[in-house]
Amino acid sequence: MLGQYLGDGCVRDHARTHSLLVACDAYYPDILELAFGAVREFSPRPPALSYVKGTRGVRIVSYWKAWPLFFPQHGPGSKLDRKIELVDWQTAIVDEHPQAFLRGLLHSDGSRCMNTFQMMLKDGPKEYSYPRYFFTNYSADIQAIFCRTCDRLGIRWSRSNWRNISISHRDSVALLDEFVGAKT
Repeated sequence: MLGQYLGDGCVRDHARTHSLLVACDAYYPDILELAFGAVREFSPRPPALSYVKGTRGVRIVSYWKAWPLFFPQHGPGSKLDRKIELVDWQTAIVDEHPQAFLRGLLHSDGSRCMNTFQMMLKDGPKEYSYPRYFFTNYSADIQAIFCRTCDRLGIRWSRSNWRNISISHRDSVALLDEFVGAKT
C-alpha cells in the first residue's frame, strides 16, 4: 500500500476526516484488486471504488481520520513540491517487506517491456531483444527510496534519464519477475 500511495496516491483533508485516494487503471484488474485489498486491510471501513467518467481511471477511496498518521508524507500540493522521506517505522516495514514495497511502486509507476534493437555486424544486421523494467517518477526523493530498496535486494539499476530508473540486468529482471511480473 505504501508503494501504491507514493506512486499514485494522496491523502485529502475534509472537514472532520481525511480520505485516502489511490488512482488505478481498470485495464489492470489484478493490480486494482491488490491495491483495493491492501486499503481494505488497513481501513476500519470498507473502501469504495470511484470510476472516472470517460476514462479507464478507477479511484480507491477510503475515509478515516487516521490516514495522515499512516502517510506522514501527506501535505498540500504535489509530492514533487515537498520533501518525501520515510519515517523510521515506515523504513522498518520496507526493510521487512522490500518485495511488496517494490511491487507497489512498480505497479503504480513502473513497466516491464522488451528492449529490442539491431546492430550491424560483419555478417549483416543482428537483432537483440531482452526484457527490462522501468520505474518512472518525477520525484527524486521517491526515486531514491526505490533505488535504496533495489540495492537492499541486490537488484542492479541504472538511471536512463532524470525521471526513469532502468533494470535490465538478466538476474535482476529475473528476481523482479518472481514477485512483480507483468502488469495484469
